[in-house]
Amino acid sequence: MSAVPPPRTDADASAAPEAPDGRGGRRSVAVALLLGALGATVVLLASGRVWARGTAAVGGGSLPLTADGRAVTGLPAALAIVGLAALVAVFAVRGRSRLLVSGLLALSGLGAALAAVLAADDRQALDAQAARTTADTAAQVGALSHTAWPYVTAAGATLILVAGLLALWFGSGWPAMGGRYERDGSPRTRKPAAVDPDRPEDLWKALDRGEDPTR
Repeated sequence: MSAVPPPRTDADASAAPEAPDGRGGRRSVAVALLLGALGATVVLLASGRVWARGTAAVGGGSLPLTADGRAVTGLPAALAIVGLAALVAVFAVRGRSRLLVSGLLALSGLGAALAAVLAADDRQALDAQAARTTADTAAQVGALSHTAWPYVTAAGATLILVAGLLALWFGSGWPAMGGRYERDGSPRTRKPAAVDPDRPEDLWKALDRGEDPTR
């Protein structure tokens, strides 16, 4: 007669959802990496675009002037690089260090977004260009207009911020670089090498390894 399987207990039912949690942890790693890398790329590219346009009065005419994001403020691009470094460092540390690096990742995204939005209507970069062009320190840019690139930069920085928040929330369960893991978290056991009792050299090698060749 075949054995009847025992009924499932409450403990078995509560242990069942562990696999989806693991998949959710892997998904959060992938999403954080994607958002962080994409956000930093957007910030760096958008910072190099024209943020403001204007004209400077020269003689009897006007000279068109432009200023890219890095001329207006270099803070978003610098913080994007910090965010990329923090994104990589999240997987190189554990414990409280990981928490601190995750916070740095989130703060770099927040700072880059705020810097981009605050500089969206800046005119100082073009005023400085107008002063240099006209050799008049009191010169100001005319017909000033701004593009949407500062807000694209802020959107990319927001992705870095979200990656940092994901790291803060889920990072404690993420793997670290160079670690060796088992699915159940137990250490890997080393299988002893086979010993041929008819070969004395195998017996000596087993003794050197601290194994009992008689077992």
